[in-house]
Amino acid sequence: LSAPPGKRSATMSEVKMAEVKDMTRIERIGAHSHIRGLGLDDSLEARANSQGLVGQLQARKAAGVILEMIKQGKIAGRAILLAGQPGTGKTAIAMGMAQALGEDTPFTSLAASELFSMEMSKTEALTQAFRRSIGVRIKEEAEIIEGEVVEIQIERPTDGSANKTGKITMKTTDMEAVYDLGQKMIEALSKEKITAGDVITIDKASGRITKLGRSFTRSHDYDAMGPMTRFVQCPEDELEKRKEVVHTVSLHEIDVINSRSHGFLALFAGDTGEIKPEIREQIDTKVSEWRSEGKADIVPGVLFIDEVHMLDIECYSYLNRALENELSPILILATNRGITNIRGTSYKSPHGIPLDLLDRLLIIPTKPYSKKEVSQILTIRCEEEDVEITDKARELLTKIGMSTSLRYAIHMITIANLVAIKRRATMVDVADIKRVYGLFDDVKRSADYLRTYEQHYMFSEGVDGDEDEDDEEEETQGKEKKKRSTRMRVEK
Repeated sequence: LSAPPGKRSATMSEVKMAEVKDMTRIERIGAHSHIRGLGLDDSLEARANSQGLVGQLQARKAAGVILEMIKQGKIAGRAILLAGQPGTGKTAIAMGMAQALGEDTPFTSLAASELFSMEMSKTEALTQAFRRSIGVRIKEEAEIIEGEVVEIQIERPTDGSANKTGKITMKTTDMEAVYDLGQKMIEALSKEKITAGDVITIDKASGRITKLGRSFTRSHDYDAMGPMTRFVQCPEDELEKRKEVVHTVSLHEIDVINSRSHGFLALFAGDTGEIKPEIREQIDTKVSEWRSEGKADIVPGVLFIDEVHMLDIECYSYLNRALENELSPILILATNRGITNIRGTSYKSPHGIPLDLLDRLLIIPTKPYSKKEVSQILTIRCEEEDVEITDKARELLTKIGMSTSLRYAIHMITIANLVAIKRRATMVDVADIKRVYGLFDDVKRSADYLRTYEQHYMFSEGVDGDEDEDDEEEETQGKEKKKRSTRMRVEK
């Protein structure tokens, strides 16, 4: 039984369309992908729910004050400590600061345990992280030709040789000029697909051509216009101009480029290795010369170290010294520890940080979320993960988040959505939350289970010892009974 030819082709096209996926946007939903900033108003007052952050009003306001200090860029070597219980939004506040700073300010984020897994020394890894967080804004003056292309003439030799010559006519609102073209410029023009009516800039030093758009005078040429065509005004004044070009690079990138013959390629490979201190001293001297000549500015950024209690006493000693350097970024630390041992020593200290370094820190505390704030956070996460949930299911999820942990409740959202899809429902309901709650244990239920059935696990401590003590007591009681019985017999 064959279908008509027309219907068969339509069915095949539908199958092909179903197999094609849109790969233009590849986005993964992370733990903090919903955060857009700190959620502050112009007077640095924290809004209750803004830019993905909920609650923690005092901590966010304090972070906003630090943010203003970073943007001014005048004070170096300041250190902040975000201290609070697990799941109170310390990393979220740091990510909000990174989003609020923008792309111009360097922001380096690392976990303290990363320093111990690198192929270089701990102090070298910290030095590279510090210098990666310091930007250098280098200013250069470049001579450019900017104008609208009137005509391009390319002459191809009749003898068949590849050497082409040509002329380009460019104009502004005030003047018009003709320039001779060489072989490389002709290739660059054909590569950028430059035609008459385009507004372009030509860098005289490098010969690089940049297409700014199409002139408004050609806006009625519908044949030469695509949906993405950008129209610009014809440039004014002279064709040849001097333009200031600004490049922002980090001190670490300058170190890597100057440390070896193929340093530029090492930036992409990631194999930077250890850099000699002499090279860094020369670069610091050169950067200070650029600053005095007005060719460069220093952009102090942010170095965020999460789980800072994992650092040892050697790293803490290095941080004390590094914060006194004038080329040091704003240091933000985060920890969820209380009074605990300083790694590498037997001494106890608040947050596992030595007292001399704690004295340098401005401490921002984070507090546990209220029930209303937990509900708002779960609502934001449902929107981020594109999950529709009923009000009763959200209330149950909030209750679970308050009794167990916020992270456990957030993990349940996507899994409950999969359960709802399995039963062909459009919204997550209470039954889905209950089913997921029964499938996956939280920390408290898992600990209770271990206490109940601890004797059935390998190498369990505590229970076996108690059983041995009970056996010893039974043996002693039996011996005493035997002694009493023998005494009774002797007396009789």
